[in-house]
Amino acid sequence: MFTGIVQGVARVAAIEARDGLHTLRLAFPEGFDDGLAIGASVACDGVCLTVTGRPAPGEASFDVMAQTLGLTTLGRLAVGAGLNVERAAKEGVEIGGHPLSGHVDVSARIAAIRTPDNNHVIRFALPAPWMRYVFAKGYVGVNGCSLTVAEARRERDGSGWFEVWLIPETLRMTTFGDKAVGDAVHIEIERSTQVVVDTVRDALDERLGPLLPVLEALARERGIELDGIALAGTAHRP
Repeated sequence: MFTGIVQGVARVAAIEARDGLHTLRLAFPEGFDDGLAIGASVACDGVCLTVTGRPAPGEASFDVMAQTLGLTTLGRLAVGAGLNVERAAKEGVEIGGHPLSGHVDVSARIAAIRTPDNNHVIRFALPAPWMRYVFAKGYVGVNGCSLTVAEARRERDGSGWFEVWLIPETLRMTTFGDKAVGDAVHIEIERSTQVVVDTVRDALDERLGPLLPVLEALARERGIELDGIALAGTAHRP
C-alpha cells in the first residue's frame, strides 16, 4: 500500500527493452533508497513495481511485464525521463493523502493547464466509464499522487473531465510542473468511492431497470433531465 504522498522524482538511467518485458534502471533522489532491498515495492508514477536489482548506490532496477506496458506509459519512457516515486508504506505511518494500491485503472490526458497566481491548475480528460467515480472534493490518484478534485463534469457516456489545483510544494516534489497539454497520466480511482457507486448502480439496475424507459419517456415529455438515473440502467451502460 502507498499513501499518495510522492517522496521525490526518480530519473530513468537506462532501459533494457525485450519482447514483452522492459527492465528500467532508475536513479533516485539522495536518501530515497536507504535500506531498499530486492523484492521491495516502489510506486513509480503510481505503478507498483518490484525491485529486481541494485546495480549501484542510489539506483534500482525494475522489470515491467507486457500487461503493465500495455496499460501504462512506462513502455514509452526515454532515458532521462522523470517519475514520481514513493516507497511502500510501513505499519503505523501517517497517511497524508489517501490509500493507494499502485494498480493503475486507466490513463487520462491533460486537456488544459492554467497558471493563476502561485497556483497550477490541470484539467484531465477521463474516458468512459471512469468519470462516474470522480467527484468534486473527492480524492483521485494521478501518477501516484493523492490529489483533491476541485471541479468535475460527467457526460452521459461515463466520460468527462476533472481539475486539480497544485501548490508550489507539490510542483517541487513531483513531475507535474513538466507536463504539457496532451500528455498521458496514470489514474487510480479511490476504491471506497468506486464500491459505493457500483453498489448504488447495481441496486438501481435491480429495482428500477424495467421502469427506466417509461420514466425517461415521461421526463422527455416534460423537459426533465434524468441523467443520474439513466446512467444507472443497464441499457445505458457503456
